[in-house]
Amino acid sequence: MSTETFRFSKSLKNLNALLIIIPMILLFVGVYGGLMQTLFRAGIIQSDPFMGGDYYKGLTIHGVLNAVVFTTFFAVALANALIPFSLKKALNSKMAWTSGILMLVGSVMAGFMMLIGEATVLYTFYPPLKAHPLFYIGLTLLVIGSWVAFASYIPMYLSWRKENPDKKTPLAVVGMLTTFIVWFIATLAVAVEILFMLLPWSLGLVDEINVMLARTLFWMFGHPLVYFWLLPAYVMYYSFMPKLADGKLFSDMAGRLVFMMFVVFSVPVGTHHQYMDPAIGSQWKLLHGVFTFAVALPSLITAFTLAASLEYAGRKRGGKGLFGWITKLPYFDKEKWFFSYLIAGLVIFIFGGISGIVNASYQMNTVVHNTAWIPGHFHLTVAGPVLLAFLGGSMYLIHQFLSKPVKMKGWTLSVPYIYTIGVFIFSWGMMRGGLLGMPRRTNTGASYANPDSVLYQPDWMPYIDISVVGGVIMFIAIVIYIVAFFATVFAKSESTEEEAVITFPISEPLHDEPSTWLRNFKPFIIITAILIILSYTPVIYDVVTSTYGGSLPYSPDSPVPLR
Repeated sequence: MSTETFRFSKSLKNLNALLIIIPMILLFVGVYGGLMQTLFRAGIIQSDPFMGGDYYKGLTIHGVLNAVVFTTFFAVALANALIPFSLKKALNSKMAWTSGILMLVGSVMAGFMMLIGEATVLYTFYPPLKAHPLFYIGLTLLVIGSWVAFASYIPMYLSWRKENPDKKTPLAVVGMLTTFIVWFIATLAVAVEILFMLLPWSLGLVDEINVMLARTLFWMFGHPLVYFWLLPAYVMYYSFMPKLADGKLFSDMAGRLVFMMFVVFSVPVGTHHQYMDPAIGSQWKLLHGVFTFAVALPSLITAFTLAASLEYAGRKRGGKGLFGWITKLPYFDKEKWFFSYLIAGLVIFIFGGISGIVNASYQMNTVVHNTAWIPGHFHLTVAGPVLLAFLGGSMYLIHQFLSKPVKMKGWTLSVPYIYTIGVFIFSWGMMRGGLLGMPRRTNTGASYANPDSVLYQPDWMPYIDISVVGGVIMFIAIVIYIVAFFATVFAKSESTEEEAVITFPISEPLHDEPSTWLRNFKPFIIITAILIILSYTPVIYDVVTSTYGGSLPYSPDSPVPLR
């Protein structure tokens, strides 16, 4: 572990603990909703006795709480800890608390609306599905809170740069600032959608809504959101994992290049989610498809860099031969339990990346679009490397901020491996069924999983059952983690100090290249702005000129539009 430490005041210590603990509770609610979906799809249950809702309500809770709320809280909590630690500068307490309160209030508002069935709009909240205004206001407060957090990091960074003109910005800081640059740019689009379209529509100020324009603005946000999820995991891969393996980061410059590439390529890719939407010209879909393949480049660079870093660590630990180093890594070392979360996530991500290439290709996308292949894929990305890295990071942060020992280390170590088995089984079942045409976002308990239904498809049932097995294993892994997490939260503190003294396992670079051309964010942000204008102006023009009128609100529980 790093010998460097940094002190956080009691106030900031408590804030960061709240930013980890409360989302963990919400995460479990969302994971429970995910389990219910697998049981719905198999026809095992017809209703949820605890939430009192149906398949679509559970699907909304699962997607929003896990993919939006939990991830945003963790990104802010990690940045609140890692940026001050790396720059040795105090976090602005007032801004940090303002950010945390806005996010907490917004999440409670949106979560309550979902729980009472007033926001059954799925994770994408596509119109014409309409939610209560408080749902949209809650999401807006969550985003604004994260913006306030981002705003608090900028003066710290600029002050450090002024005081250290000849030093490179710590790689962890570059990664976290990249995370929030991508997030800020992406959320501008969804802010326009919510504030100028969804919220007035929900309040009854307008009767109809342009569905296609709302979809386009959502995906202008929705795919960069994937990188907002992924980038904190990348920060932990580059900054922590080589050190946890007793090695060094193979190339410092590679990490900086990867983060800058994500700034440039993360936004002008969203239209590949709309290949089947007729209002957008095929030439613009091709352009976004090309950019989607380009964004695979930083992942390939990461794969090489991390593999080289781990090989160095494995050989340093005594590995011999061509692949002998692989067996020397600390997969089952209880004292290095954090490593297991990162390495398991990387293994899952290999398959998630491969399946993502299928989605990015227009021809292959036509085969899998709106089938169960899609959730099978993103559980290998979002619910794989992102979730496992965030779970490991959450345990590490709560251990640091509360000065408490990690409890149940053996069980904590086992979680990522149990979860990996489950997610592979679950995703294979979903993806294989998807190739046979099994749809997603469909309450199969009332349709093709029911032998009495005219929609019954016996060829799909084995793969539905396989996904149930995988989903149950995933749920068991999360239950074990939650028990270990709260056992740690309620353990006796190892320190009597009111302040939190934290440290991070920061990796030293094996090759510390100068990388002067990667020191400034400004040129990359300018290139990003140009690419967004060039890639989205014609798309939005096509959507606006190709669609007429609007749509009345619709409920998935009602066969007719709501008036």
